[in-house]
Amino acid sequence: MTEDDGGRTALVIGGASGIGWASAKALAAEGYRVLVADLDADGASARAAELGEPHASAAVNVIDEDSVTALFEAAGPLDVVVTTAGFSNVSLIVDMPVDQFRSVVDVCLTGSLIVAKHAGRNLRDGGTLLWISSLNGRQPAAGMSAYCSAKAGLSMLTQVAAMELSARGIRVNAVAPGFVRTPLTEGAALVPGVVEDYVENTVLGRAGTPEDIADAVVFLCSEKASWITGEVLDINGGAHMKRYPDLMGHVNRLMGTA
Repeated sequence: MTEDDGGRTALVIGGASGIGWASAKALAAEGYRVLVADLDADGASARAAELGEPHASAAVNVIDEDSVTALFEAAGPLDVVVTTAGFSNVSLIVDMPVDQFRSVVDVCLTGSLIVAKHAGRNLRDGGTLLWISSLNGRQPAAGMSAYCSAKAGLSMLTQVAAMELSARGIRVNAVAPGFVRTPLTEGAALVPGVVEDYVENTVLGRAGTPEDIADAVVFLCSEKASWITGEVLDINGGAHMKRYPDLMGHVNRLMGTA
């Protein structure tokens, strides 16, 4: 996608599924030529084929800087970069293997830094960098020290990147979803009582959809948000006003250790 025909180009990392795929579809509907990138190369290819021409796909591993470098070199000049890569684990701090903590931070935070480094070089003046954070960036959850720490760090990285890239008119923002049914949350959803606990503690009384988040992504990438930067936009149905679900309690009951 290196040719420059004057159209707008968006790169969506993690675009093969969930919020990333919903965002890729929404940006394509807004007229962007979308490059769908994912660790799952076959999934990204299938999604790009679903979008049709002139959209394309690529493989990327956000914690491998050589992989990210190759992606941006192939992409060429960009107007929008959206990165949704992330995952979590569940373990109490006293039981947490350090390598598992690092693996979550590497993908959710260090991977975002690597993407920001190369996005800052490839985005056109006035472009937009946006990543997906989480309710856990502001709301703690027992058993989720790695994910909560990474997403809290991402909130500050959003502000620093917004300051550093502002001279070129590049805006940097994050969207922080509450509970959304995606492949990332499927494991938690299989634990009896977890989804009900999330919904009970969401003011609007329902889980989110990938499309709810994609709508916010499109807004923040648009001219209607031209005076917004360094912002972490909560899209969680009001869940930040209540308590976080007792994930460890539900897990322990499932395992018979409660």
